[in-house]
Amino acid sequence: MKSFKLIGLKLQGKTKNENGQSGKDCGELWQKFETEKIAEQVPNKLSDAVYAVYYNYESDEKGLFSYFIGCKVEDTTVKPANLDELIIPEQTYHKETAKGQMTGCITEVWEKIWRSELNRKFGFDFEVYDERSHNWENAEVDIYLSVKD
Repeated sequence: MKSFKLIGLKLQGKTKNENGQSGKDCGELWQKFETEKIAEQVPNKLSDAVYAVYYNYESDEKGLFSYFIGCKVEDTTVKPANLDELIIPEQTYHKETAKGQMTGCITEVWEKIWRSELNRKFGFDFEVYDERSHNWENAEVDIYLSVKD
């Protein structure tokens, strides 16, 4: 997949999965994203899909990582002063799709990924929330994992 640009919000500092810390931190960032209607402030959006990105891994799923929520924009887009930007580099991906009730279905797929033998790169991994994820009782979310070539 070719590189692309996102504009949105990044988590201040890093988080980790231990003791449910990332659930709390990432959940709070989602709340801010929704409450402040960040998606509506993003210029030159290529779609209404929202990307949640896990990146800047210290080691693997047990270590610290950064988190970003945003929308895909044209490469030349200049970010508004109150928002952050993130460039997703060109990488090779393995795609999983979470289906079912939110947010449990996503947690289940991540747990499956952590137990898998997938040769993860721990580069930029992301979830795509599009029109298929609007019904929380029966949602579909694609999860893209960076893998070693």
